[in-house]
Amino acid sequence: MTPDQRAVADAIRTGPRASVGSPAAAQGATSLSSPFNVWNRSPELADRVQKLGEYLRFRTSLPPRLNEFAILITARRWDSQYEWFAHHRLAMAGGLDPAVAEDLRNNRVPANMKPDEQVVYDFVTEYFDHRGVSDATYKRAVTAFGERGVADLVAVTGYYMLVSMTLNVDRTPIPDGGPKPLPAR
Repeated sequence: MTPDQRAVADAIRTGPRASVGSPAAAQGATSLSSPFNVWNRSPELADRVQKLGEYLRFRTSLPPRLNEFAILITARRWDSQYEWFAHHRLAMAGGLDPAVAEDLRNNRVPANMKPDEQVVYDFVTEYFDHRGVSDATYKRAVTAFGERGVADLVAVTGYYMLVSMTLNVDRTPIPDGGPKPLPAR
């Protein structure tokens, strides 16, 4: 690595990702895991993007259950196998009902969503399907999460679209040759 690349890698390895056992922050590794290894080909880009991801993962106004649900919706939309693999466990730890995730994984509208999960699902899927949301959907989201929450919801889906695209282009494998978690559409 160049000195600039090493500085980015060190920032990732000593930041909050290290405290949660993220593979991206593995100490002693000679390279970063994807998507950071791809982004660090351009260290300035990598530094800026990883800081955005740090905010959206560790300081967002959305509770982990909803933030991770939005990430899973994005992973499913992009068929990002590794993204689903990495964030499914975080969604479960955040309190998302496994049945909701299973329906999503199988390309079904999840049954039995909590009211705030329904708002996230409706907002994110409408946003993906129509490249925007209706006034009614926006109002429901603002009522549920406030303006900051809506901004964070849009940002988390946008960031994880970038992550998903990067992982797909990089063809990031499931660790230890594990099976792909998402069935074909």
